Amino acid sequence: MSSKYVSHDVLPADEPLLSLPEAAERLGVVVTKVMDLLNDHKIIAVQRDGVRYVPVAFFSTKKENTARFIPGVIALLSDGGYSDEEILAFLFTEDDTLPGRPIDALHGQLAREVMRRAQAMAV
Repeated sequence: MSSKYVSHDVLPADEPLLSLPEAAERLGVVVTKVMDLLNDHKIIAVQRDGVRYVPVAFFSTKKENTARFIPGVIALLSDGGYSDEEILAFLFTEDDTLPGRPIDALHGQLAREVMRRAQAMAV
């Protein structure tokens, strides 16, 4: 499998994940559209037991799309030289100054703060 489509699994073992077909179903699209999102680096997949998964937290609570700020943070950090593993570690690691995890803050009022931090990190 191409590393372009899958990252080393650096997520907590209990992090909720969706297989690519499950992600497609959640988005209401065909699985090739999810592959397009991965190829376009809008989302990042991890591999567990030979299966590719996408974190549930990448999706909005409305279910029909990815969370608004996720692709932007991925792009900012990727352009700044961060690997997919480093991006996932940043997003899914508790940060007492937020408080909570950046991935969770991207779904609420602290989304712009996470974007600001990602931009500062990428410089």
